[in-house]
Amino acid sequence: MKQKVNTLIITSIIALLALCGIQAYLIHNTYQLKKDVFIRETKRAINNIDNTKEMDSLAELWYTYLSKSLAEYKQNNIQKKEALNRFKPKADSLNDLFIQYYKKEIASRNLEYDIQYKKDIKSIVIFEDEKMDTIFSASNGENIYAFGEKFPKKDEVVMSKARWFTDLDYENEINEGSIKMSLDIEVRTVDYINIIGWKRIVFKQMATLFVFSVLLLLFVVSLMFYSIRNLIRQKKLADIKTDFINNITHELKTPMATLGIASKSLRKPEIQNSPDAFSNTLDILDRQNSRLQKLVDQVVTNSLGSEEIVLKKEEILDDTYFQNVLKDFELSVQNKNVSITSKIEFREVHLSIDKFMFTTALLNVLDNAVKYGKEKVEIVFRTYLRDDHYEISIHDNGIGISEKEQRKIFEKFYRVSKGDIHDVKGLGLGLFYTSQIVKAHQGTISLESKPDLGTTFTIIVPVNA
Repeated sequence: MKQKVNTLIITSIIALLALCGIQAYLIHNTYQLKKDVFIRETKRAINNIDNTKEMDSLAELWYTYLSKSLAEYKQNNIQKKEALNRFKPKADSLNDLFIQYYKKEIASRNLEYDIQYKKDIKSIVIFEDEKMDTIFSASNGENIYAFGEKFPKKDEVVMSKARWFTDLDYENEINEGSIKMSLDIEVRTVDYINIIGWKRIVFKQMATLFVFSVLLLLFVVSLMFYSIRNLIRQKKLADIKTDFINNITHELKTPMATLGIASKSLRKPEIQNSPDAFSNTLDILDRQNSRLQKLVDQVVTNSLGSEEIVLKKEEILDDTYFQNVLKDFELSVQNKNVSITSKIEFREVHLSIDKFMFTTALLNVLDNAVKYGKEKVEIVFRTYLRDDHYEISIHDNGIGISEKEQRKIFEKFYRVSKGDIHDVKGLGLGLFYTSQIVKAHQGTISLESKPDLGTTFTIIVPVNA
């Protein structure tokens, strides 16, 4: 049974993890889809930002600066590196105009979020006849020729790519003369945008899905937890019931067997003809019948919860009451090696308790001290008055209780065992009933114990409650 429950729990956890994985995958796919749609809509909103007269004018300006530098380079007046260096300041000076233009155009789109825009020159190549001369390429490093706002590479979203050709006409002096030359220039550019806070916007669009997914996951986890807890509880109850049935069956067998033997004996002529033997047999029947009745009463009465217990309180004097309880208990265990030391609160304290119920609770604790005691049982009974609470301490030198057992000691039908063996007779109701009686008196009961060092039960009840 235990193996089946463990297998079911492991299977449920694996299924839950699989469900979480599938849900995470679907959310991730939805996120990617929302992101792509959002970026595509943004691109569509600003897709004509370059197709204006202002942009053509700005492009003409930087093209003019570039052409002059390249013409100087082709005339062998400057080196390639110097041609690029001459173009760089001109490009930087134009950048403020590009930024103003981009901001004005983006603002005219009336978007609900901010966008940064830039144009990078990726390469400049000159074609002369069938020869190709690469003036600049940004493929292997950071691009230094850009128009627009600067933003990190990780935030770049490609808006568009362009590749355009133009002719460069210049005069090349040869032998004190000049020849008009024409070159083809290829310029590659890439436009980027940076959508400020796009993740927050996409997440906001997915807020409903996130909330629903989290609530669904919490519901499934709660349902699984509730089901597993109930399964474990049902298994525990089944084990307790089985143990209880075994215990009560064992307890009932002895008096029933004795009753059977005694009833058969009454049929024998020698018993019927002997008044003493007949009387002794009837006494045996009465005692065993009384024992059976007590077992039944114990099951019925000791199963009550604190809210079901009806108290009939009366005012008692603590010293007199506790001394009488201890005297009665000593008489019941006079044939056993039990010594009791008592120290009652020196001040007179009047307690309002149900005398019968509270005595039952104390006797249950004292009985346990004897049941689980060593060969010589030593019990120390002490009481204290602390402010408006009365504390009763019962310490024994018994076998003690492990921490694992202590958490369950007040549960119904639970009995402390050694391994799988119950060495002490009982139904596991005594301490449960004791705790319910104390609770009914608005009190508390606790214990401290260590194996082989004994156990101390502490009962605290309010004074005149």
